[in-house]
Amino acid sequence: MANEMSFDVVIVGAGVAGAMIAKRLTKADMRVLLLEAGPGTTRSFDEYTQHLEHFYAANSKGPESAWPPAVAAPQPDTADLRSNDGYFVQRGPNLYGSSYTRLLGGSTLHWLGVSLRMLPEDFNMRSLHGVGRDWPIDYETIAPYYDQAEHEIGVSADVSEQHYLGLGFSDGYDYPMQRVPPSFSDRVLGAAIDGMEVQFQEESFQLRVRSYPAARNSVPRKFYRPVGTGYLGERCEGNTSCTPICPVQAKYNAGKTLAQADLNRLTVLTQAVASKIHIDPASGEVKGIEYQRYEDPTSSEAKTFVAKARVYVLAAHAVENAKLMLASGIDGPRGQVGKTLMDHPTLYAWGLAPSSIGAYRGPQSTAGIEDLRGGAFRSKHAAFRFDIGNDGWRASTGAPDTAVYQAVMNAGLYGSALRGELEATLPRQIRFSLAVEQLPDAANSISIDPRYRDPLGNPRPVIDYRIDDYTLAGMAAASRVAEAVFRRAGIKDCTDPDKGSWFPTAHYQGRAFAYHGMGHFAGTHAMGLDPSTSVIDGDQRAWGHRNLFVVGSGSFPTLGTSNPTLTLTALALRTADRLIASFAH
Repeated sequence: MANEMSFDVVIVGAGVAGAMIAKRLTKADMRVLLLEAGPGTTRSFDEYTQHLEHFYAANSKGPESAWPPAVAAPQPDTADLRSNDGYFVQRGPNLYGSSYTRLLGGSTLHWLGVSLRMLPEDFNMRSLHGVGRDWPIDYETIAPYYDQAEHEIGVSADVSEQHYLGLGFSDGYDYPMQRVPPSFSDRVLGAAIDGMEVQFQEESFQLRVRSYPAARNSVPRKFYRPVGTGYLGERCEGNTSCTPICPVQAKYNAGKTLAQADLNRLTVLTQAVASKIHIDPASGEVKGIEYQRYEDPTSSEAKTFVAKARVYVLAAHAVENAKLMLASGIDGPRGQVGKTLMDHPTLYAWGLAPSSIGAYRGPQSTAGIEDLRGGAFRSKHAAFRFDIGNDGWRASTGAPDTAVYQAVMNAGLYGSALRGELEATLPRQIRFSLAVEQLPDAANSISIDPRYRDPLGNPRPVIDYRIDDYTLAGMAAASRVAEAVFRRAGIKDCTDPDKGSWFPTAHYQGRAFAYHGMGHFAGTHAMGLDPSTSVIDGDQRAWGHRNLFVVGSGSFPTLGTSNPTLTLTALALRTADRLIASFAH
């Protein structure tokens, strides 16, 4: 084992949580080592451009298409999720349909940028609705950190549009940048359905198309300079490849935060795979992080080192945090590590508008329908939200490529007839993504098995996953609302699960639902007040290990309907403040 290194804090993972904590701690004069399993090829303009070339050349434009992994740090690929020959070992009964990236920047490299706050009721699901869990903190506790997180990552929105379902903001607060302008399809759909009423269990909701908060640079408000301006990203230009890669870096990624840290106090080691946590068996204290450093991303040859510090922070992906803890013999006081894995199982609904709505123009998505994210119905079935796509049927059927193929090969069209058919249909295409809440379920888990190892000999994640009736009932409700919205707007419903036959299928009350994951992994090291039912406390400190913190979306007791990045960022900032206070004493 090679020479040891010593710091105040060692952080594992250079995604948004690790980057935020590293920045805040170094600004407080702490010496920080940041270990990142993947390459650091996102930190320069030239290397970022190479990732763009990967995306352009890829046949499949999935979330990971721009971000090829290193041999020593493999990652899940949506094309391999059905096979156990990839990174995940899936044991069912349902397929976990999400992937992630192991590079510096983490999942912020390929996220859409949606930055919704959780609702106040999301923190009290057990108390209010009799399902799920309560969080050890409430909305009022995290709200100041939401303010900070929105400014740290650079969120574009108008606060006047975000007052719904109990969401509150501090007096005089507004987002750091103006909202990204609504697309033409947003405006057309809003004119058709705003004020439309739907009813669940005698509770009425009025629907409205509203721009959602997005971590994409728009027009800054006074005194705000967007994070990473200059060569690290300018204003959104309306490209439709937000997922997996923004060509101009107008979308936030965690590398922008690392560039703002005190680089005299921050050491970043990329291509350094954390493989074991060294624990003092008597005290439970962490004594070091063992990691494997590789020089060549195409090779599995690596050397082993140990990093030492006073405090350790696991800030890797929710799956990787759980996997590392389990590989180190840490499974929580009652075996909770890796349990209650969650996501947002998501359906597509797609149709043809009566006239052109400008499909395939602008950012991938700029607005949604958020009014069914909360309500008394959550005691019976899952809540959900709609993303409104600006990219036609690309995600649901593979259009426009498939539309051209079908017109030529099936209908025999060519020349002016082909052009006329495409001009008559492609601009009218509209697609909804119906993201459905999932509750914590102990049957859904990450585990390890010595039979399954990666090229470095580290465990591959083994996934057990099912979609329960609560979520399936939410899927059915979301589908009914989508159908009603299409009728109200005069949109011809073309939704056909068989057209998206590459998606896994779940069945409920005689109906098949083709779903996919949203990449919103959560719940694998949940926080709580009771060590017997949680892995960490409300400050994200591991029970039984006083100098170990475990941060990220794996900390979520419940997931609600919001994309997790903003909330995990707020939690990371709160934990950073707790660490600074503890060092001061």
